[in-house]
Amino acid sequence: MSKIQVDALKELAPQLKAGDFLELSGEIYTARDAAHQRLLDEVNKSGKLPFNLENSVIFYAGPTPPLRGKVFGAVGPTTASRMDFAAPSLYKHGVIASIGKGSRSREVLKACQKYQTLYLIAAGGAAAELASHVISSELIAYPELGTEAIRKIEVQDFPVFVAIDTQGNDILAQVAKAARDSLEAGK
Repeated sequence: MSKIQVDALKELAPQLKAGDFLELSGEIYTARDAAHQRLLDEVNKSGKLPFNLENSVIFYAGPTPPLRGKVFGAVGPTTASRMDFAAPSLYKHGVIASIGKGSRSREVLKACQKYQTLYLIAAGGAAAELASHVISSELIAYPELGTEAIRKIEVQDFPVFVAIDTQGNDILAQVAKAARDSLEAGK
């Protein structure tokens, strides 16, 4: 287990390996499909993002309204492959890591290597627990998208695993292969 400040992630990214457990603290952004489409449209139109995401982390999540004195009621990871259409472009524009659940495309894996970016996974089904690690939230862009608006959130000891490291090692693909090999060996 490694406690890591988001600000140090760019420097530490090449040392982190697929399968490593991290507890992130610092500012990250929430964004889902609709916000990613808007960001990509802006990049395609102007060649740049509407605000600085250099060395930032994007959490594929749409948080629920506050509950019992917490910042959110729940904030769980969205299936990351839904953002595969935009991830390589955002990595190119400085995003250092994304957080979601599930596997990624070959293009995203290659972009992680090319841009020295990480894909991190958070536990699905643990949205209430993940929300307990959120200290604050600020609406940044696209308020008309509601829960899919971009928010800057501050997290403390936010639990994630490295799924794809900067060398292109993919822990989910490794586990799937081991399972297939085990099934084949048992026949």
